[in-house]
Amino acid sequence: MTESAESADAESGSRGGRSRKRVDYGAGREALLAAAVRVVARGGLRKLTYRAVAEEAGVTHGLVVHHFGSRDALIEAALAHTVRTSLNTSAVEPGTGRTEDFSTGLSQMVTADPGIQAFQYELLLEARRRPELLPPLRALYEEYFGATERELSRMLPGGAGRPLTRLVFAALDGLVLHQLTMGEPEVTDAALEELRSLLRLLADTRTSPGREGDPAP
Repeated sequence: MTESAESADAESGSRGGRSRKRVDYGAGREALLAAAVRVVARGGLRKLTYRAVAEEAGVTHGLVVHHFGSRDALIEAALAHTVRTSLNTSAVEPGTGRTEDFSTGLSQMVTADPGIQAFQYELLLEARRRPELLPPLRALYEEYFGATERELSRMLPGGAGRPLTRLVFAALDGLVLHQLTMGEPEVTDAALEELRSLLRLLADTRTSPGREGDPAP
């Protein structure tokens, strides 16, 4: 976007009674992604337009175009942003191998920023009608599966295969969706403690003598 175009947009925004703020490239991109997430979380994917994101972020319409170029690129970047944020705040992969650390902070993550989670579920539902959304969704959800599998492998002797990984992640995903729609973070926390208890029991079973396939004492 040229300087003259930015000036024209700024002047137009000022005439419309809303002041526009200039944001540097790095910080501006993240702010626009966060704005896109909020727009979709409130109104669904059909409400996601350049102008809606610009209005939400308090910047020019041209700045959104400059950063992303197309609506599909904006959607894919926003999805990647939400996955990164969720992985960083939910402790799916604390890296300690300690069962008690697994997914700590999950309920707080949903309470602190429900829009992040709502955005992902909106895209999952929209993918039923728009199959072109499936490839980036599959690729980015592989990040969730990978983080979950690595942490389960630290906790469980013999590691964790894909079926167990998907089972555990489905439990986490369901708890997030329930809290997002019903509230009740205390229910999430209680269910997570039960999940950790089951994982501890599984770990103990795998290390105890007499397990199927183990040599006789």
